[in-house]
Amino acid sequence: MSGQNGMSGGGGEGAPPEQLALIRESVRKAREPRAKPRTWRNAALAERLPVARVLVNKGVLHLDRYFDYAVPAELDADAQPGVRVRVRFGAGRHRVRDGRREGGGLIDGFLVERRAESDYAGPLAALAQVVSPEPVLSEELLGLTRAVADRYAGSLADVLQLAVPPRSAKAERQESPAPLPPPPRPAPGSWTRYVHGPAFLDALASGGAPRAVWNALPGPLWSDEVATAVAATLAAGRGALVVVPDGRAAARVDAALTALLGTGRHALLTADAGPEKRYRQWLAVRRGSVRAVVGTRAAMFAPVRDLGLVVLWDDGDDSHSEQHAPQPHARDVLLLRASLDRCAFLLGGWSCTVEAAQLVESGWARPLAAGREQVRAAAPLVRTVGDQELAHDEAARAARLPSVAWQTAREGLRHGPVLVQVPRRGYVPRTACAQCRTAARCRHCAGPLEAGPLEARDGGTLGCGWCGRPEDDWHCPECGARRLRAQVVGARRTAEELGRAFPAVPVRTSGREHVLDTVPGTPALVVSTPGAEPVAEGGYAAALLLDGWAMLTRPDLRAGEDALRRWIAAAALVREQSAGGTVVVVAEPTLRPVQALVRWDPVGHAVRELAERAELGFPPVSRMAAVSGPPEALAGFLTAAGLPPDAEVLGPVPLPPAPAGSPRRPGGPPPGEHWERALVRVPPGSGAALAAALKAAQAARMARGGGEAAVRVRIDPPDIG
Repeated sequence: MSGQNGMSGGGGEGAPPEQLALIRESVRKAREPRAKPRTWRNAALAERLPVARVLVNKGVLHLDRYFDYAVPAELDADAQPGVRVRVRFGAGRHRVRDGRREGGGLIDGFLVERRAESDYAGPLAALAQVVSPEPVLSEELLGLTRAVADRYAGSLADVLQLAVPPRSAKAERQESPAPLPPPPRPAPGSWTRYVHGPAFLDALASGGAPRAVWNALPGPLWSDEVATAVAATLAAGRGALVVVPDGRAAARVDAALTALLGTGRHALLTADAGPEKRYRQWLAVRRGSVRAVVGTRAAMFAPVRDLGLVVLWDDGDDSHSEQHAPQPHARDVLLLRASLDRCAFLLGGWSCTVEAAQLVESGWARPLAAGREQVRAAAPLVRTVGDQELAHDEAARAARLPSVAWQTAREGLRHGPVLVQVPRRGYVPRTACAQCRTAARCRHCAGPLEAGPLEARDGGTLGCGWCGRPEDDWHCPECGARRLRAQVVGARRTAEELGRAFPAVPVRTSGREHVLDTVPGTPALVVSTPGAEPVAEGGYAAALLLDGWAMLTRPDLRAGEDALRRWIAAAALVREQSAGGTVVVVAEPTLRPVQALVRWDPVGHAVRELAERAELGFPPVSRMAAVSGPPEALAGFLTAAGLPPDAEVLGPVPLPPAPAGSPRRPGGPPPGEHWERALVRVPPGSGAALAAALKAAQAARMARGGGEAAVRVRIDPPDIG
């Protein structure tokens, strides 16, 4: 045994002199009295700025403020503004020992500021730990997140959870590459197709801050044009941020930037990258190694240095609306960034939302569009099939595919792929009366009646999509008929029907379960739900937009605007009219969204919608908040809230119950509970007062506690019915 202890790799006697010295030094330091970790009892405080102002990670509104902590001397060097820290919270003012508050649970937070003294007169607890010396919360990001929290009546801690990604120690240990010099100024390229396109690029390249609403021409060049705008901004020595709806769009802009500028000049921030890689790229942006960012919704808070341009593509897409509290929209966040950083702003898309039209109408932004001749040359031919044609069309009654659509598909398949857009996925998700088209509703909860594959084919029992109860004796409450028709036929059944109609042609589907990115340019039928349309090599030869009336008749203020946006997004993937590109939309041709699609005039449609909403006082002309909860709790909340004098309360009205087995919608009732919703509307200029009043009322409720029923508040809800 003694021989083993005497081996050179064992105890201290056979160790080299350097190792023995290191061991003695470690033993000497271990014998010295040292403050207990994380409590820092009797520990000396920092000589300079001994107070740290901390934002604790408590997303409750009544604690939405800063708390002061003492800075131990050993943490002085690392405890700098912007770092992550851990503190003890909730100890109470009576747990004081030797002039220092102790106890409480450990909680994460951000060190916001170092101060010479505290505004709090009592004893302070000490910082428990500096999690990492890497500063992740800059002064600019703190100001932005505070502005977002105030606008949406939320807490700063909740917004910071959206803005700062989770820490990865491995990523922090890796050094970011040195920043590259500014690239040369790019050529305008396809921006020459727009009236003021080259002038917009000139303003970016000279360091200006132009603001524009860009109505992009149909086709695949939009990503190249975004990359050119980013390159012009980088050439001026400033940073750029691009936010797109999904990973497919981000990949296209990423590829366009790589082709134009090479690698190393931009970062791609998407959820597909994984936590560590995404945090490493985020750190490269914060450290200034990368000056351009492309990403999905979460990238709207990316800490780009010297921000010179923010770009938002397709602001009407639902993906831009955050589902976590306080549920900010990317458009509003980027508008705040453009104002706070005084940078350029570009809101682009094939279609045009009412909010975008308001930015132009108010003079805050300028329109950036092509001339009518250029639009007609780039757009496909659009044909319509209305109720009158369907009533006299035997093929439509038998196979749900109008003769015009069938002929267009047959002709298009001779030259390439044909896109078929279906409003919903699945197999006959909704049913209606075959005689008067009244929607089939459940007798118990008024939910929509649905049919599966067997029921749709054999006329079996229907089921409610909300409560799940079966329905075996339905009759129409309007006309008394008992026959049903498919109100919205899903993508899977449409694919089966088309497969039978065109047996020699391959059929591909793209939807929630499996979204295709691209398809080859060979003849094929591509059945897709809205938003999942893949890009075809060389463009689609034709597109069929089925069941258009199903999107137009949704009980929502944005139904027409959203239907037009989804139609144009699909039609923009079709070849131009001179190359034979044709689009058939199955909807009543006299309706305004259908006419806007035929003329390819989404801007005119948005302007008219804006004028009508201004007359009625609806958003975006007014500011609105949705408040929902159990009836008694909702009534008490609205009574106690000190709403602005010009506020108008609409409702309350009952909310539909949560569908059985489906995830709970934001602001919706839990399964089995009956909630109501009220809308609170204020005129322009009172939005900040409304948000402040609702936030104060919600904070007071949370401070009281006592098991009060939940009340949800959402500022600027995307759907108001």
